[in-house]
Amino acid sequence: MDRPRRAAGPQRRRGRRLTSTDPGREPVRVVVVDDDALVRAALTTMLDGATGEDRDGPRRLVVVGDAADGGAVAAALDAHPADVVLMDLRMPRVDGIEATRRVRARPDPPQVVVLTTFDTDDEVTGALRAGARGYLLKDARPERIVAAVLAAAADEAVLAPAVAGQLMARVAASSTAQARAREALDRLTPREQDVARLVAQGASNADVGRELYLSVPTVKAYVSSILDKLGCENRTRLAVLVHDAGAA
Repeated sequence: MDRPRRAAGPQRRRGRRLTSTDPGREPVRVVVVDDDALVRAALTTMLDGATGEDRDGPRRLVVVGDAADGGAVAAALDAHPADVVLMDLRMPRVDGIEATRRVRARPDPPQVVVLTTFDTDDEVTGALRAGARGYLLKDARPERIVAAVLAAAADEAVLAPAVAGQLMARVAASSTAQARAREALDRLTPREQDVARLVAQGASNADVGRELYLSVPTVKAYVSSILDKLGCENRTRLAVLVHDAGAA
C-alpha cells in the first residue's frame, strides 16, 4: 500500500509543548528537509507549536514548510521564509551539504541545523564548512532538537556530544601531527629548512638553486641529506611533513 501523500504546502500540526509557558514572542520559523516522508511528518508533529527556552526566555517554534530533497529547499524558502532549516544529509538528488551551502549563500539566510543518522568525519566537517550552525544525530531527544533550533536562531552553535568529541579528537590529532613535524624539521640546518620549504612548494632542483643561489648538484646533495635525516622516502613525503608543520 502506498503511503498517503501530504497536501501541497506546509501543514500546521499541533506539536507537543515542551514547557507550559506561552512565550508571547515571535516564533522561530522552521523548514524541515528530509527525503523520508514519515520522518518529515514526525518532526513536524514534534516541533510545530513546541516551546523551549533560549537566552531571552521561552519561545515557540512553528513549522512553516518542508522539502523532500535538497534541491527543493530554495522553493520552500521562497514560499515560506524561515529562521532555521532542519536539514537531513543523505538525500538522493541534492545532498544536505550542498543544500546547506546553497541556503547559506542566500541573502539574509536562515541558519541550518543538521539532523542526521551519520557522523563520519567527512560529513561533519563538510556540513560545518558549508555553514551549518548545528549538528545533531537523529537519536537526540525532542528537547535537545528544540533547544538546538532555538540556539541556531540566536546564532549559537550546537553539536551532538559525540560530534563535539569527534571534532576535539581530530583537532588534537592534528595538533600532535604538527608538533611532531616541527620537531623533525628542527633537526635540519637553517639552509636545509629553506630547501625543504621550497621543495614542499613544488620547486624543482633548478628552481631551488636559483632561489638560494646554489648549484643543482649542491641542491641534490641537500635534498638527499634532508630525506635521510627525516626518514622520508621521497620528495612527496617531505612535502607532506613540511605542510604538517605549517612551514610551507
